[in-house]
Amino acid sequence: MGLLDLLRPNRPSTRATRSALAEAGAPQSLSHGAVSGLIQRILEIGIDGKGPYDSAAEVAEKALKASDGDVERAISRVIASHQRVVAAGGFVTGLGGFVTMPVALPANLFEFYVNATRMVGAVASLRGYDLTSPQIRTAVLLTLVGSRAHEILTNAGVALAMPGGRLAGLALSRLPASAIMVINKAVGFRLLKGLAQKTLSRFGRAIPLAGGVIGGGLDWWMLRRIARQAKHEFPRA
Repeated sequence: MGLLDLLRPNRPSTRATRSALAEAGAPQSLSHGAVSGLIQRILEIGIDGKGPYDSAAEVAEKALKASDGDVERAISRVIASHQRVVAAGGFVTGLGGFVTMPVALPANLFEFYVNATRMVGAVASLRGYDLTSPQIRTAVLLTLVGSRAHEILTNAGVALAMPGGRLAGLALSRLPASAIMVINKAVGFRLLKGLAQKTLSRFGRAIPLAGGVIGGGLDWWMLRRIARQAKHEFPRA
């Protein structure tokens, strides 16, 4: 591919940092350290692999081998397998109704974003991107917030050099560590805000069995949207 979206990084000011976090809907009382810890855990488990989770690169390699070297078939395989996993998780979470929801739902939502991160990371790896690059890891995180990604970048002091640029263009940038930290935190706050909204919306699945079907379907649909975004944001390198 060509240089689709070369980025012009600017060192974020204190004002830009506040703006980025405000854009993400950051609650005033929420610890920045807690958000950084959340993002670090999502990256460590979702991309690097930990415990029962294979790394995103390992997932990509296995899918490519099973697809006889066909990258696009491997991507479809990765997406389909992760959709099955999150759908099963959403189904199980909804089965217990109100009794188990206070414990099961937060765990389910965290697991959802870990799986989503691993899926996006595997897609990026299959398309030729280096998952050890801090910029690409941040691009993976930004994919999780969909249309909000470019707003977060702008409010963090990073301007897109070309209209309609893709997040993979972060690989071409030389963002300082401070800018990456600001962007990652903004993504973290946006995810936490989304978690709160999803928690409220999922009380409709508090009825056992019916709630499981609704929960599984909702998680499948949400991951499908993220997968579509990932395929767009990471064209062949």
